[in-house]
Amino acid sequence: MHEWTWETDRRRLECIHVGPLELRERDRVRLRPRARADIFDMALDGKIAVIEAIEQDLEGRVHLAVIIEDDPGHDLGLLRQPGHRFFFGPDEVEPLERQPRRTP
Repeated sequence: MHEWTWETDRRRLECIHVGPLELRERDRVRLRPRARADIFDMALDGKIAVIEAIEQDLEGRVHLAVIIEDDPGHDLGLLRQPGHRFFFGPDEVEPLERQPRRTP
């Protein structure tokens, strides 16, 4: 029997479009959490982060895995260690380097 895990049951996306903008891995964003569900939401509000991955869960929701730019444990985030990699929705980030959509 297959046991569900986030690592095996998600799809990695190359990019997402937010309005006229395209976001990809390694793009820089400013975090603007909407839910304010926990202390991290308040602590990370306004921080600059780098998109490490764009992932889609089984229900089709898109999540941006980000690493905080000034985190002293930045390298641990790149290794996907807990506490150094955070997930936000596309509506919870502001792109810093605006990139127009690429046409196929």
